[in-house]
Amino acid sequence: MKSQRPQLGSLSSRFFAYVQLKKLDIVRTGDIAPILGISAPQERDLYRRLSGSGWILRLKRGVYLVPPRIPAGGKYSPGAALILQKLMEEEKARYQICGPTAFNFYGFDDQIPNVTYLYNNRISGNRQIGSLSFQFIKVAEDRLGSINSVRTREGVEALYSSKARTLMDAIYDWSRFNSLPRGYKWIKGTIKNEADLASKLIEVTAKYGNMATIRRIGYLLDTLASDPKMMNQLQRKLSTSNSLIPLMPGRSAKGISNRKWGIIING
Repeated sequence: MKSQRPQLGSLSSRFFAYVQLKKLDIVRTGDIAPILGISAPQERDLYRRLSGSGWILRLKRGVYLVPPRIPAGGKYSPGAALILQKLMEEEKARYQICGPTAFNFYGFDDQIPNVTYLYNNRISGNRQIGSLSFQFIKVAEDRLGSINSVRTREGVEALYSSKARTLMDAIYDWSRFNSLPRGYKWIKGTIKNEADLASKLIEVTAKYGNMATIRRIGYLLDTLASDPKMMNQLQRKLSTSNSLIPLMPGRSAKGISNRKWGIIING
């Protein structure tokens, strides 16, 4: 074992010298073997050892994120924004951070989630990348949009759903995010402090919401005496169905009926 350590150290040093010289932040299977004059199995072993010890980060199979310099302490820990930026570039995907992560970002919820939630058009399911956890929610291309681009302290662009879109999704995706009835309170409080939020919420609801979301948000905004002209944008989206849906799904559907929006006020 002792005789192998200098060889591994030398190979690792040559690896970092090359990627730093070329200013690479991504390496893939097959990139390094011809440069360092090693075989494909040796390259795989090098990547495995470096990622296993935390010197580089495995983004996905055969693709690794490399630090700009050898990390102090020997542990490379990029933030979620950089991981998502590079992974989505590799996947040629669009994404936006949403759900509990966005709820906390905008100050709606004080709880800091230990998972980063994001809508995207390529990947579905939970993934652990480095020390961070991600919940990838795959959606149709036309459900992506209304973005707030934020520059992190590290200088990386992070794409969040806009504040209006985040509030809409609290109603639209309530079962996934466990966001009702809190979402209604967030909307009321935000509109009280930001008068222009109502028009933005109407716009994103008309574009990205389903019928149930349009009905629930339309009813809620009506109770807040929103501009009737703006509300017409939502009313035009209503179907001709006479069926009613509960304001609070999951509760007993008993309460006063609001025929204008097709809502049973049950909470």
